[in-house]
Amino acid sequence: MKSSGSDPHITMPGRPVIYLGVDGMTARKTREQTQMRFDFEPQGQEPVTTTKKTETKKKTAKTANKRRPASSGSVEPQAKESPAVMEFATEEPQPAAAAETSSPPMPSRRPRKSEAATAESMAAKQRDISVSEFFAKNRHLLGFDNPRKALLTAVKEAVDNSLDACEEAHILPKLTITITAMEGTDNKFRLTVKDNGPGIVPKQVPNIFARLLYGSKFHTLKMSRGQQGIGISAAGMYGLLTTGEPVQIISRTGGNKPAKHYHVQIDTTKNRPEVILDEECEFDQPAGTSVTITLEGRYQKGRQSVDEYLAQTAMANPHAEIIYSAPDGMTCEYPRQTREMPFIPIEIKPHPYGVELGVLFKMARQSETKKLRDFLHREFSRVSGNVADEICKKAKLSVNLKPSQMTVKDAEKLHEAINATKLMAPPADCIGPIGEEKLVEGLKRVTEAEFYASSTRKPSVYRGNPFIIEAALAFGCKDMKNGAEDDDREPLMRLVRFANRVPLLYQQSACATYKAVMETNWRNYGLSQSKGAMPSGPMMLMVHIASVWVPFTSESKEAVAHYPEIIKEIKLAIQECGRKLGLHVRKQRRIKDELVKRGYIEIYLPHIGQALKDILSLKDAQVEKMLGNLSTILERTRSLP
Repeated sequence: MKSSGSDPHITMPGRPVIYLGVDGMTARKTREQTQMRFDFEPQGQEPVTTTKKTETKKKTAKTANKRRPASSGSVEPQAKESPAVMEFATEEPQPAAAAETSSPPMPSRRPRKSEAATAESMAAKQRDISVSEFFAKNRHLLGFDNPRKALLTAVKEAVDNSLDACEEAHILPKLTITITAMEGTDNKFRLTVKDNGPGIVPKQVPNIFARLLYGSKFHTLKMSRGQQGIGISAAGMYGLLTTGEPVQIISRTGGNKPAKHYHVQIDTTKNRPEVILDEECEFDQPAGTSVTITLEGRYQKGRQSVDEYLAQTAMANPHAEIIYSAPDGMTCEYPRQTREMPFIPIEIKPHPYGVELGVLFKMARQSETKKLRDFLHREFSRVSGNVADEICKKAKLSVNLKPSQMTVKDAEKLHEAINATKLMAPPADCIGPIGEEKLVEGLKRVTEAEFYASSTRKPSVYRGNPFIIEAALAFGCKDMKNGAEDDDREPLMRLVRFANRVPLLYQQSACATYKAVMETNWRNYGLSQSKGAMPSGPMMLMVHIASVWVPFTSESKEAVAHYPEIIKEIKLAIQECGRKLGLHVRKQRRIKDELVKRGYIEIYLPHIGQALKDILSLKDAQVEKMLGNLSTILERTRSLP
């Protein structure tokens, strides 16, 4: 079909749409809502478009086609149409007035193709993102990625805060943890953690429990369980997102002051607390805090459960008394093993080796000191006046240079001079290790074994941050032996990890502790070990890292990063315990071998006596005397080690 200036517009109601080509023209298929349209444009020209809408769907059109008479399919030329456009409708044209009165206009639909964005349209969508809004969408980063782990994380954050508060106030902790299942549901729980600490100032309660990144420990260099000011407020945010319930707090700061009762929740768009209830109430303790969070979770026993976490917490904190009421009605009590308070860490200044160039420049610009020498001496630990003079001399900077006027080049020279100067290690009084005796007491608190050993390493440094590694092991654990009686294989060693007295239950294979244990040759200590596996034996190994800043791999604080200095110290602590274990294992094997040999000889002694009686015609009294002499010689020559 050739075009001679005006092509006919063919409408075939109720028939399949047939598209024809035109000489010298190309066909382009477009689709708007339910209308299918072909535009034919001459080559080299812009396509001609139309915006005609159809108000019925294809199914309606097909049913209507069956009822129409055959005469309705006549072909009528339409001279008003563009010569380059041919449209084929799937229904008969309706009068304009009838169409307006019969049905309302069609609502606008989402475009099928995205429109190109402009700089102005993108700028209109850009806005600030609050930290609480970010973690509400990425709560798995904080340990709330599944219901079981979420319940454990909420308990951990509340217990850590209570222990830190009690120890800072030099109070022996007494904690009561209660988890109650909500009636009518099987996945919602009410968690309550109560302590006998110093309490919380009323005006700080909303910020502590309903504001992320708010706390007192982030900028201090001393050992503590909490670091970032996220944990307990994140637990409250998770409870609000899953149940809609606010966090309930009761706190009293002294016996003469009234207890305050708060209901608070976090505004995730602004990272600000909202106080729902603020009133005075009764409290059964002269001082302390009680926190209640309603959240979605799942209670399940096992290695990564709340029960296991609290048992390990009691192991690392023998000075604390813990009472735990589980959702199934079981109550566990961990009595206090010692009334001696642990060492309370002291805050220190940052060590120069751990300060990076940008941080050093910022500290200098914000310093109020007048001289560079005084800045180095007052703002850093282990920098005396003579050492400060030596650093300035190596950096070729004046000791009288004002730190606030320092340039980036000056800071770079100072940073290089610091790293080239030999400095003492950071002081260790900012770290509170558990201690070798307390480690053994903690192991005895949770497992009964035949041999215990412990080791505490000297303080070491990574990136300028001091840390101490402690290790303890229990060999011959009876609970592990009983569990393996029905199995011919020996049980694998159980690894228990701690960081600043806090148990680490998840991501074991990603932790530096696990890497150090796997790289240790346990065969040297009398244990069997397959390639790429833990050593075999009824043994529990406990490893504790104490530091002013534990390098966790994520915000959920589940694994320690693989710093070479940390892995080296863990290996040395394990090897020290392993040498003690090796002596015990080899001794037990010698005893076992001697008992076997003595057993063989004792079996044949009666037969020897009978043979001598027959050969020498001895009496019974003489035979008994001779057997007694042989037994004495046996005990003397085969004495147990």
